[in-house]
Amino acid sequence: MAHDSGDRTYLVTGAAGFIGHHLCLDLLTSGFRVIGVDNLNAYYDVELKHARLHRLAGSPRFEFLRGDIADAEFVETMFNDHRPTHVINLAAQAGVRYSLENPGAYIQSNIVGFFNVLEACRQHPVQHLIYASSSSVYGGNVKVPFEESDPVDHPLSLYAATKKADELMAHCYSHLYGIAATGVRFFTVYGPWGRPDMAYFAFLDRFFADEPIRVFNNGDTDNDLSRDFTYIDDVTQAIVRLWTIRRVARPRMSSTTSVTVIPRS
Repeated sequence: MAHDSGDRTYLVTGAAGFIGHHLCLDLLTSGFRVIGVDNLNAYYDVELKHARLHRLAGSPRFEFLRGDIADAEFVETMFNDHRPTHVINLAAQAGVRYSLENPGAYIQSNIVGFFNVLEACRQHPVQHLIYASSSSVYGGNVKVPFEESDPVDHPLSLYAATKKADELMAHCYSHLYGIAATGVRFFTVYGPWGRPDMAYFAFLDRFFADEPIRVFNNGDTDNDLSRDFTYIDDVTQAIVRLWTIRRVARPRMSSTTSVTVIPRS
């Protein structure tokens, strides 16, 4: 059933994160009701996450729920109580190198958590599920620029493998249960209120502290220093436009696709 703007409720997981915070702001500015979810883990400074949430809390259309999408009971209760019409799953354990230190966190958040979201979308049908994949799924591919049709069967990290698994699970659920799902393969996203663990912050911190900048892979510029970056506003606009495209497109029983957000030249 079609919903007008007053009937739409957007559920954003990872709402205290970098992309989630900016997306919530855009949706609230457009007048929509937003349910933000985050477990506020300590992967990086929790105070930054609280500061982002503080910016959102001023809107009467925003409600924050603290919880972990890896908790199936929490996710089911959340969907049952709030009945979202649109879902954007941004909650995930991020960071490629951290997956070498704590692989279990990636399985719990990126696999188990996303499975719980898919199950909830099946039990409580939504108009559109958008979820965060990653450019990391392109793995060892040497052809550039990347395209959605490129093979993504050779991930180079556990993080990339979990994101590829998310795409496969979403495709399966879309086929079996008619869930309209779109995976967005983000390239490195930057901008205000960004993650402090990202290279551009770490490099500047070390530069101003007069400390050596740590470069991995022996400074191989083909792999570590030559990188695409996408500005945060381009990312949030892409997500909103995907919802708009889905709303005006001809309805289908099932729809799943992957979209690569490519930086502007």
